[in-house]
Amino acid sequence: MKRAQQISENAYAKFCVADGILFWTYKPQLVITLKVAYSVVENRVRFQKNRAFPILCDIRGVVGVEKAGRNYLAQYGSSLATAVAIWADQTVLDSMSSFYVTINKPRTPTKIFICQTEALNYLNQFK
Repeated sequence: MKRAQQISENAYAKFCVADGILFWTYKPQLVITLKVAYSVVENRVRFQKNRAFPILCDIRGVVGVEKAGRNYLAQYGSSLATAVAIWADQTVLDSMSSFYVTINKPRTPTKIFICQTEALNYLNQFK
């Protein structure tokens, strides 16, 4: 990955753009509530300044997701996203992500990966 061209951070996540991909990384030990989901999406959309990107969403720091937060992310979380790759490297997180993709059915093409390289390869087709 090239050096990040833009960086932003809030209490729940960090965002940066590099090589035409937006990297969205949740902070450690985070439970995604409706408040967290709303804040993160609002900050990310503002950060993007009306430009759509493929998004690599790193959820390795997430320890739980409340139903309202998951529903909000499924409906609004992929705003200004051409595709989303969810990167989870633990079995529990992989299960949470699978539930999100299967039950909540996000509006944007979304896949789950345990390997960052595979996730980036997937996103490169959406640049």
